[in-house]
Amino acid sequence: IVLTGGDDHLWKTWGFPDGNILMTGEGHTDWLSGCCFRPSGTQLVTSSGDTTVRIWDLSRRGCILTLRGHSRAVRGCSWHSCGDFVASASVDGTSKIWDVNSERCRYTLRGHKESVNSIEFLPFSSTVLTSSADKTLSLWDVRTVRRL
Repeated sequence: IVLTGGDDHLWKTWGFPDGNILMTGEGHTDWLSGCCFRPSGTQLVTSSGDTTVRIWDLSRRGCILTLRGHSRAVRGCSWHSCGDFVASASVDGTSKIWDVNSERCRYTLRGHKESVNSIEFLPFSSTVLTSSADKTLSLWDVRTVRRL
């Protein structure tokens, strides 16, 4: 299965190698910038130009949680390997670590001078990597909310 998101505000899952659309999700009001499966494969996360991050349940075929807190477009998202946390990167210059269980922002990472364009958790760790339009990469320990 391949997962995509686009300018049409939709995410889609595709069967591979046939290329048939298996499922489509709608709810964002602007372009999708990122999408990825939860490590367990039962849910996915999307990020959008509408400033939100959404969690989708594939068995329910719908959005189960909308995370709000960024003031500008969200450029990327990533699941932690344990599946309990989602990270987001935004044009507002911040990144956020969201606790999916409590449905709230746990940490806001500040330090880039321009848009944060991508974010990834390092596998099985509390470290995230961000990239920014300020031409820097940063490693962060999300437990201390500090750059490494």
